[in-house]
Amino acid sequence: MTNLSLQKITDDINLLLPILPARLLDAVNKKVKLSELTEIILDVGRLPEVRYGKEGSEFIGTEPVIYDEIDYVCHRVGAFNTDNRAGIERTLHRISAIRNRQGKIVGLTCRIGRAMYGTIDLIKDIISLKENILLLGGPGIGKTTKLREIARILSEEKRVIVVDTSNEIAGDGDIPHPGIGKARRMQVSSPERQHAVMIEAVENHMPDVIIVDEIGTEEEAAAARTIAERGVQLIGTAHGNSIDNVINNPTISDLLGGIESVTLGDEEARHRHTQKSILERKAPPTFNVVIEIRTRDLLAIYHDAASAVDNFLKKIPLSPEVRGVDKEGKVKVWPKEENLLEMERMKQEDTLQIYPFAVNKERLQLAINSVGVAAVICEDISKADLVLTLSSQNKPSSKITKMLKDKSIQMHLIKTNDTNNMIKFLNHVFHLQADVDDEQQVAIQEIENVIKSVQTHKKTMEASPANPHIRQLQHRIVSRTGLRSESIGQEPNRRVRVYYAESR
Repeated sequence: MTNLSLQKITDDINLLLPILPARLLDAVNKKVKLSELTEIILDVGRLPEVRYGKEGSEFIGTEPVIYDEIDYVCHRVGAFNTDNRAGIERTLHRISAIRNRQGKIVGLTCRIGRAMYGTIDLIKDIISLKENILLLGGPGIGKTTKLREIARILSEEKRVIVVDTSNEIAGDGDIPHPGIGKARRMQVSSPERQHAVMIEAVENHMPDVIIVDEIGTEEEAAAARTIAERGVQLIGTAHGNSIDNVINNPTISDLLGGIESVTLGDEEARHRHTQKSILERKAPPTFNVVIEIRTRDLLAIYHDAASAVDNFLKKIPLSPEVRGVDKEGKVKVWPKEENLLEMERMKQEDTLQIYPFAVNKERLQLAINSVGVAAVICEDISKADLVLTLSSQNKPSSKITKMLKDKSIQMHLIKTNDTNNMIKFLNHVFHLQADVDDEQQVAIQEIENVIKSVQTHKKTMEASPANPHIRQLQHRIVSRTGLRSESIGQEPNRRVRVYYAESR
């Protein structure tokens, strides 16, 4: 074991606070613990709110936010892009807008960006091997922070280009944040152009390394393969918490080689002791190494992505190398036979335990997987962090109310037993995006209806045409049911097709 170097944190919060109106700035300076502050929430008609990550939140001030205060902030930050995000030049702070139906901004999430140095000590040896590395993990767990420091470290000796779609890696403005070191940054005008900028970076600027955040479309997966085949080291993140999320996601499964159905001959099937129709990896993975970020100080590392995918498809339990930081602040590598137990123990310490009462567990698990948060369904109420139940159960005579009488466990309510409400609940608890919008609600409900029809009628069905973001959400929902799906057709009529297992 070796000592983990001290992490240095810089947040440039002195450049964020001046964008606030005078009365809010005064309230923040008087009440807020700046070192722990993660977000400032401004919604028209509501009291201003400050959030401290998992430590909770509090309201500040005595008067609701008004339109003039929203406009005041908007005029002091950069321009909002098509993804409704803006920033402050040469900082990592992110300001995200919520608009009404007429396009007017009615809410702002001001997220404090912090550059952390010393976050990749656990994987420095891997970064130096010139391997293509894929980082996976839930929202807010530190993927982008690690990418930023990887760029800084590698740029000391190599030509590094950061493809920065939402300016999260290198900040807003034309001059990148010093957190990326000597690396050069290519900004992306809109998320739909990320794949084109990835290819442009290779063709025009001759980098040794390309770093890209959030690979999430088929076009971006294809661009990643092109980059890797040209001998450029590629380091990136993708949508998904774990390696099986990527394998089961048809949109980006090519990052790990892709999957195809193969029909074996009778003799070969008997020799393998399998069914005649099996799933196999189609091609070599784009990324040689996959790192799952379980917590900020606990990583699961697959040094041979191809073998990991093959074992997963053969239903062989995966046993990654686990690296973490022990209680004394030292780096430790756990032997493989201890990996799963140790990882599970440390995951449980940092995972929200949800006890569902009168709530459909299967749909709740589907919602957890779709949102990608660190939460598990708990069967023992005494070990739960919170209880999720229906509004109809919120009365003194209900069984759950009596069960919680002498327990200091929060009870959260949802109106009905559907996935949309559960996703809204998770977004609220984990301080993610605002409630699911109308388009997402319709898409989620439709894909759930398609899944039911496929299972009932045992035949292939299709959803309505949808944009790439909605299709990705639908694919994630399908993958958790054990069915297979793919996007078919050409834009703007591209849509999700769901296969019944035997028909494929």
